Parts: sequence; structure tokens; C-alpha cells
Amino acid sequence: LTGTSREQRAFQYLLAHAIPGDPHHILQTFDQWCYHCEHLSCAHAMSGRIVERVLLERAPLRVLELGTYCGYGTVLLAQGLPPDARLYTIEGDPRHAAVAEKVIRLAGFSEQTVELIVGPSEEVIPRLREKHGLMNANLVFMDHWKRCYLRDLRLLESHQLLAEGATILADNVLFPGAPHFLQYAKTCGKYQCKVHRASLEY
Repeated sequence: LTGTSREQRAFQYLLAHAIPGDPHHILQTFDQWCYHCEHLSCAHAMSGRIVERVLLERAPLRVLELGTYCGYGTVLLAQGLPPDARLYTIEGDPRHAAVAEKVIRLAGFSEQTVELIVGPSEEVIPRLREKHGLMNANLVFMDHWKRCYLRDLRLLESHQLLAEGATILADNVLFPGAPHFLQYAKTCGKYQCKVHRASLEY
């Protein structure tokens, strides 16, 4: 009825209530909107704690996020980066990317820290080294279409974009589920796997 999308309405709420330049408050305000106003399928407080713990343990200097959506996960990742680290985030939907760009900048992250790349992941991944300067990633956060998880993991492998000892953090592998990705990760012999239990979004 308003002529604006849920994602745009969420951003308007952030503009009205969140403290610019405060990533933690941006995420808190996002959570308030999603709990009390409209549901958005983004990472949330419970899965956020898992992400924060992995960032603290690994201190990755080069992070790749697949599926920016509204920028919630991007802000979550960016606020936990060590100094001089860089985050590359890929979003296939230009409308979502336009919202995410504003959310990321509202949180106070510059293009030097967070680079948002718009385009289908299967087209962007092969160009990451040549076009965007990502030699390899220490941490990959997958939160896009579940059917793309295995394809994109294999693309990262074939283009040698995973640093030695890299961590792959994949959301929602049990529900809605990414069974082929999960089977590959467990049986290919390249990875040690751990499933973290979490609730659905909001």
C-alpha cells in the first residue's frame, strides 16, 4: 500500500531510530523492527553470536559474504573485523543491494573496509581476484540461496579463493536446508564440520 518494499521500510525505521556510526545500535534497531514490525529473513541476534565468536577466534583479514540482503550480516561481520581487514559482500538483487549500501554506510563503514559487489554470485566469484583484488578469503559467510551453497563453494575452490585453513560459515543448512552442500562438506575430506544449533530468524 505504501509503494515501498519491506526492506526500504526497515531502512526508514533505522534512519529514524538508529544512531549513525554505531554498528551495534544499528543491529539492535534492526532486531526491534523485525521482532515488532515486519519479518525480514536476515541473520539475527542468536546466529549473530555464533558469527561474533568465529570472528573473535579466527581474526580473519579477508572476509567474503555471499548474500548481503539488507546489510544486517554485513554490519555484523564488519564490526568484528580486526584492524586493516577487508570485507567483500555479494548481492544478486540490485534493489536489496541499494538498501544494503545505505545500511552499511549508515553504520559507519567505508568502501575501504566493506566493498559491496552487485551481481549473481556465480558470475562475481570468478572475477574476485582480477576485478576486486581478493586473492583469497580467510572466512566465507554463506547466507544467500541455499541451492547455490555447493555450487559456490566449488567455484571458490576451483578459483583458489580459499586461504589455507579458511572457515566456511553457512547459515540455514538444516532448514530450509542445503543437503547437497552439507553432504559434500562432510564427505569430501577437505573440511572439518560442526553444526551450530540456532533458532529461525525472529
